[in-house]
Amino acid sequence: MTASAGHLPALAAAVLQPGFVGTTPPPWVCRWLGEGLGSVVLFARNVVDTAQVAALTATLRAERPDVIVAIDEEAGDVTRIESARGSSRPGNFALGAVDDPALTEAVARDLGVELAAAGVTLDYAPDADVNSNPANPVIGVRSFGADPTLVARHTAAWIRGLQSGGVAACAKHFPGHGDTRVDSHHDLPRITADRARLDACELAPFRAAVAAGVQAVMTGHLLVPALDDRLPATLSRRILGGLLRDEMGFSGVVVTDAVEMRAVADRYGFAGAAVRALAAGADAICVGGERADEEAARELRDAIVAAVVSGALPEERLAEAAKRVGQLAAWTVAARAAGPGSVRGSADVGLVAARRAVRVTTGPDAPRALPLTRAAYVVEFEPPRNIAIGAETPWGIGEPLGELLPGTTTVRHAEPDVPADPGAGAGDRPLVLVVRDLHRHEWMCAAVRRALVARPDAVVVELGVPELVTGSVHLATHGATRASGQAAAEVLTGRAR
Repeated sequence: MTASAGHLPALAAAVLQPGFVGTTPPPWVCRWLGEGLGSVVLFARNVVDTAQVAALTATLRAERPDVIVAIDEEAGDVTRIESARGSSRPGNFALGAVDDPALTEAVARDLGVELAAAGVTLDYAPDADVNSNPANPVIGVRSFGADPTLVARHTAAWIRGLQSGGVAACAKHFPGHGDTRVDSHHDLPRITADRARLDACELAPFRAAVAAGVQAVMTGHLLVPALDDRLPATLSRRILGGLLRDEMGFSGVVVTDAVEMRAVADRYGFAGAAVRALAAGADAICVGGERADEEAARELRDAIVAAVVSGALPEERLAEAAKRVGQLAAWTVAARAAGPGSVRGSADVGLVAARRAVRVTTGPDAPRALPLTRAAYVVEFEPPRNIAIGAETPWGIGEPLGELLPGTTTVRHAEPDVPADPGAGAGDRPLVLVVRDLHRHEWMCAAVRRALVARPDAVVVELGVPELVTGSVHLATHGATRASGQAAAEVLTGRAR
């Protein structure tokens, strides 16, 4: 490095958004904040409760007052701030099922006020993907739904709500991760839609997000040949510059999805993906969901500096990215100074929303299975984990149902350890079968069919996408959050409000 390039490490650090391990900032993060680091991102491993997060962020601001503190909090199945208990709010799919934009805005504002009080200033949400492919393994209930017009209006409402609560929103995963069968954590999804379809479906919510004043947009690691037949969106100048900036008029911060994800890291290298993303027009590099240490941050910083020195990454492009990050930092400082227009709304706004999202379907010859009036036997079928949802996040209805019907027992089965008759342990008690995305798991479908043959009076509760409605009594919550489980338990026992 030449003497004239001595400012480059600080410039490179400014565009990184690294994660770290621990409930207090490690020394390297504090040191880097003094050396130019502009942002950090929090995950469930960094969270105990709101008071602890507030203390953590105060420590960060003691090192750099305008540091951007991001979190990956969707307020649904994907929750970090409530990862230990499950979200007290329903997720996007439940809000879309209700289809009341004012309610969506209220829920997002409630979240924004809570995050702001904890010192968080940027939320990697909302998920603006249109879940047009029911087989999608990673989006599902994270989306507002399969109708692009519905998704667009709720994306805009969520952004208005969150940002009115004092936290910058970040619409994701541009240009749209809904029509995929591949999880970009593991491989590179390919979106085969033509440009007309993209305009009508995938891009509609992002246009609404830009119109709503969203402060940031997160890229998806997606190959979209109609837009760029060679490079994934995160690394594509055509998509980030030509489409998002020039055509759609977005002037805020473009954040990458985590650069250690295999969709890009396996093809371009960990550091190579970061450099290519910056060259393509990204402004901030998210890292640390899986690689969360100083070595990873240093590898990215040094690669960015080397790319500028070699000419592979124009310094003007890096400076532009750092400037946009600085502008976002200034927005967050102003938002914190202004504070929300009012305090948090009703303490149970999330539960109110979850209650409104419950739907019950009964067949013409359905037995009088509801309400349940005595202790039940609950069988929960556990699908393979969606990596976006924390393994530590609880789910199910056994616990809230047991609080309303003492003596209720719960068992949980996962493939391949499913008994021939999953409901045999119920005896003559009411049987409740709990599923998540039943339509995507044949082993689960087979187990539910066997159980219903033996007990046609069983109630099926779907906590995922209710693409497959089965059983004489079917209840759909449109999400597996704590609030959704409580709402389901109330309906099952006839105590719905």
